[in-house]
Amino acid sequence: MKPQEFVRTTQALPVPRSNRIDQILPGVEQESATRSLSEVHASIPVPTEGSFIKKMRAFVGPGLMVAVGYMDPGNWATDIAGGAQFGYKLLSVILISNLFAMLLQHLALKLGIATGRDLAQACREQYSRPVAMGLWVLSEIAIAAMDLAEVIGSALALNLLFGIPLAVGVGITALDVLLLLYLQNKGFRLLESIVAGLIFIIFLCFAYEIFLSRPDMGAVAGGLLPRREIVTNPSMLYLAIGILGATVMPHNLYLHSSIIQTRNFARTDHGRRSAIRYATIDSSVSLLLAFFINGAILVLAAATFHFSGNQTVADITDAYRLLDPLLGAQVAGAVFAVALLAAGQTSTLTGTLAGQIVMEGFLKLRLKPWLRRLITRLVAIVPALIVTILYGDEKIGDLLVLSQVILSLQLSFAVVPLVQFTSDKLRMGAFVNPRWLKLTAWIISAIIIGLNSYLLVTTVL
Repeated sequence: MKPQEFVRTTQALPVPRSNRIDQILPGVEQESATRSLSEVHASIPVPTEGSFIKKMRAFVGPGLMVAVGYMDPGNWATDIAGGAQFGYKLLSVILISNLFAMLLQHLALKLGIATGRDLAQACREQYSRPVAMGLWVLSEIAIAAMDLAEVIGSALALNLLFGIPLAVGVGITALDVLLLLYLQNKGFRLLESIVAGLIFIIFLCFAYEIFLSRPDMGAVAGGLLPRREIVTNPSMLYLAIGILGATVMPHNLYLHSSIIQTRNFARTDHGRRSAIRYATIDSSVSLLLAFFINGAILVLAAATFHFSGNQTVADITDAYRLLDPLLGAQVAGAVFAVALLAAGQTSTLTGTLAGQIVMEGFLKLRLKPWLRRLITRLVAIVPALIVTILYGDEKIGDLLVLSQVILSLQLSFAVVPLVQFTSDKLRMGAFVNPRWLKLTAWIISAIIIGLNSYLLVTTVL
């Protein structure tokens, strides 16, 4: 065969998907590749020299942005219902869910650092177009369910604090588009600082509420131990799955794999390894803070409602109205509502970013941030307004719990690709999951899939 014929023949051969030019491998940055959140990509400098504290400070922020999703108003509904009905028994579910979250968020940040791809981009490159489009639709449903919880939570807080009618409060939440647009133009560090400040407010509020409620700390410690009743009691299992969906949220996996790339670390194996270490510390400490806040909501509900004969308290409004008389403090309810408003607003910021990441990653479609936010918020406002107008306040709590169950059902479709990608040697190179981590991650995936399958079957039957 002549050399020219050989060249033509080899050029005609199909190229394996894993060897395509758009496959990003560790250590290979391509100028033509679309960067995740390109407007803030590598915008925050990371020092190459200096103390541990100096380097750690550069990575503090993404973990807090992710932790917001673990304390949004949807968590409140499931935690209040679980504490009021079953005391401290479901505290173990929050702990286990938080441990799951720590591992999965570690995988998400590792994917972003090692490959230069967020989870949505990786899905688009790896799967066929129909599969990728299906995953995109499911991720959009998850974001809409999360935004629904934010809308309802913020509207409830406005109603409790200022007496604004719930339907009007739902409409007001659409105006945060303007605030978010302003903040996004001021730099990513400002967003992180605002989120950190709001989380600190939530933390102080619940520290005060726990002080007032004086829970039995021995019983609280006992609640951290798993018990068989959680699986055998259908009502408890439904709430447990809702807590899982409210804690490990699918949009956070897309979010974390992207925003960690805002750090300008060295794109070498050593730089990536160092970035993964510091980012994991940031993520784990932030999620411990989220565990305290989630656990505090359930402990407050158990100590205040369950053991006072108010086991039927199942929504945020009832909790607000009963806190003052049961705790004997006139500001207990107001502090509770302030924390709720802060939780709703912090979730708004991260929900917007997640929506942008998902749309750009799956579709390569870039919309102006205010337009993307407006579309997502309107999708959430419509069902909230319908329920509010037709049924009033009574069904709002049920809608919040339902939103968290929807999130739980969507979780598998984000977790499985994440575990698959981070376990792929060709994609991750030296940063591929070791055998023990790969096994643990697949076990967690199986648990999530099993619980969601059970929920789906029992709901249908």
